[in-house]
Amino acid sequence: MTKEKVFISETDQYLFAQGTHYDIYKKLGAHLSTEDGVQGVYFGVWAPNAAQVNVIGTFNEWNKESHPMQKLGEGGIWGLFVPGVEEGTMYKFLIYARDGRRLYKADPFANYAEYRPGTASIVTDITGFDWKDSKWMEARDKKDMNKEPMAIYECHIGSFMKHPNNGTAEGFYNYREFADRIVEYLKEMKYTHVELMGIAEHPYDGSWGYQVTGYYAPTSRYGTPKDFMYLVNELHKAGVGVILDWVPAHFATDAHGLAEFDGQCIFEHPDPRLGEHPEWGTKIFNYGKNEVKNFLVANALFWLREFHVDGIRVDAVASMLYLDYGKKDGQWLPNKFGGNKNLEAIEFFHHLNSVIRGTYPGFLTIAEESTAWPNVTSGIGEEGLGFSFKWNMGWMHDFCEYMKLDPLYRKGDHYAMTFAMSYNDSENYILPLSHDEVVHLKCSMVNKMPGYPTDKYANLRVGYSYMFGHSGKKLLFMGQDFGQEREWSEERELDWYLLGEKLNQGVHTYVKELLKLYRKYPALYEIDNNWDGFEWMNADDTEHSTYSFVRKCSSGKNNLLFVLNMTPMKWENYTVPVPKKKKYKLLLNSDEERFGGWGNEIPTEITAEKKPYHYKDYSISFDLPPYGAAVFLF
Repeated sequence: MTKEKVFISETDQYLFAQGTHYDIYKKLGAHLSTEDGVQGVYFGVWAPNAAQVNVIGTFNEWNKESHPMQKLGEGGIWGLFVPGVEEGTMYKFLIYARDGRRLYKADPFANYAEYRPGTASIVTDITGFDWKDSKWMEARDKKDMNKEPMAIYECHIGSFMKHPNNGTAEGFYNYREFADRIVEYLKEMKYTHVELMGIAEHPYDGSWGYQVTGYYAPTSRYGTPKDFMYLVNELHKAGVGVILDWVPAHFATDAHGLAEFDGQCIFEHPDPRLGEHPEWGTKIFNYGKNEVKNFLVANALFWLREFHVDGIRVDAVASMLYLDYGKKDGQWLPNKFGGNKNLEAIEFFHHLNSVIRGTYPGFLTIAEESTAWPNVTSGIGEEGLGFSFKWNMGWMHDFCEYMKLDPLYRKGDHYAMTFAMSYNDSENYILPLSHDEVVHLKCSMVNKMPGYPTDKYANLRVGYSYMFGHSGKKLLFMGQDFGQEREWSEERELDWYLLGEKLNQGVHTYVKELLKLYRKYPALYEIDNNWDGFEWMNADDTEHSTYSFVRKCSSGKNNLLFVLNMTPMKWENYTVPVPKKKKYKLLLNSDEERFGGWGNEIPTEITAEKKPYHYKDYSISFDLPPYGAAVFLF
């Protein structure tokens, strides 16, 4: 098929310099093109300080001199059409810096890269994929996700499952093979979304994809860009949304990457106090520069438009908002008012969210923000950063610290588990139990729990019940839903064999029941960000370390009562205050033997009596199992 002519106009250069060329990835990079009836590739690169830029690659046997590019204008963009170059050709930009250095750089806008440890870019055509997800895309744009269920499965493709016989040392599934495995799993478990770690091209497996060199390329570890499109397409056809981890906070310093790209700092700030993360050994983007903002905003739009991705989870937002994040005195510079807020990063977030959410209201932007910065989530044009959702890191920290405690000491930290509701209405929250909580000697979720193995799994079940009942959308990292016992490592697959063990199979079945419940009852997701959807029945029973609360929906019907026992004691004839004189029908008992419990029974239906208790006129009583979670419908 003959390709249209690609060229970079004066308008392209002007808009890029203004920071508003949202299709710039269709011009910069390497694009199949036709000039005067001859097919080839048009190469474009931004290198404003270069003395000269040449294209080298397999098409010219990496000849340093044969293909010099032309500087197109004052903005520093270089371009060249090379006839006869075909898809699959490897190439780099050879940049002659003004100080005489020769820099061999991968293409910042490349859509495909050589398999690591190779670092060349590869000419590829990302047009023409046969998408079959129009039904999903149309429905997505009509939804208000604040009122929809969101149960996210966070997943690292390379270690989800290893291929038993594909002949590579790493055993990576390719995107297409992975699609079959993951779709089957997510449909069985009833997750609504998958969040994929480390999709943009990155040199080092151990960075998990958080130190990027190719922002416009799905990593070649798992196949081609069209293989990745196939994965998204299959997930959409199965009714599963796709969220990508996105890393605009910092980038890798590898020689072929963005750092000192043309001999000078054009993507990062030249002052290391603003341009470097000493803790991470990475470079910080210069958010005050129009072309850099354009590179990043267009990148988010690229994943949205070209790969039909449904959302981005923006990594390390706090590190962008605070100039002194992770830095000691002398390692950072204050802003023009003398403070520690990064005013340019704040403006960048306003720009990003207004462009993306203003144009694509169904697209989610999610902030991983670990401080009490106000109004991270807000409507477009309101005061605030404009994100759709924020990870509730405070909830996650309190939850993990409480659940780790010996039950004897939980009464002393009782209000750690109620505190998150006191600020719940300040943002639109996601409750995350992410990969960060199960690495670097923090223990797997199940091994954070106290007691013997049976106790650990019982704790996990009651802990997950609290999470699914609590206000906020949900996120679980892979392996947590069956009680993965070893810490996560990107080098090996999850311990799927554990599903043959009774306790693991039990927690897996239980999480499946929680997900089914979560999706079935709007009370669990429809009103997540204000007190209309949540009411404590008893938040103060420190003596028994129990919690009881109600989740409500706008119709007033099918409300749910949660009763949670955080101790190994069975509380006989335990009294729970309830809001109405109704029948309370048991939906879930975490102590059933099929879940790995001890088999203590709870009546399938309990009628409330007019026995006032803890500020309520009515109450119910029943035997509450050890580490038991009971969920009732009324």
